[in-house]
Amino acid sequence: MDALIEKVNKSNYLEIVEVWEASVRATHHFLKEADIAYFKPLILNNYLDAVELRCIKNENNRIIGFLGVAEDNLEMLFIHPEDRGKQIGKSLLTYAINDLKVSKVDVNEQNEQAVGFYQHCGFEVIGRSALDASGKPYPMLHMQLKTRMEKGE
Repeated sequence: MDALIEKVNKSNYLEIVEVWEASVRATHHFLKEADIAYFKPLILNNYLDAVELRCIKNENNRIIGFLGVAEDNLEMLFIHPEDRGKQIGKSLLTYAINDLKVSKVDVNEQNEQAVGFYQHCGFEVIGRSALDASGKPYPMLHMQLKTRMEKGE
């Protein structure tokens, strides 16, 4: 997919959160409804401003996938469930690695599809935390891009 990856404007935040929620509901089956309700305003009001955001839009100019990066860490990568399997995640991740110099990602251990995706794309597990960044009991795997580790970065 030769999609145009573009910067996200604050005016797109509600649409970004819609994609986030649809994606989470399709992939994060281990989350409780209360967790989604807890994270949703945090994403909108705090997390989006803390990262460098990029997105891919469809032919109707709707956001179908986005990523957020802070320093060399991929903080978020979400694809609308209707648009999964179209190389959107791969396009965004490749962009993040090549243009935003991403070399690390933390991923929910229970999100096996995401773990497999990152492993397929050259990341390997270098650590584990029993709790997520919010202190909730969702184990996180800390992954790093193999090529960056081999270069000693």
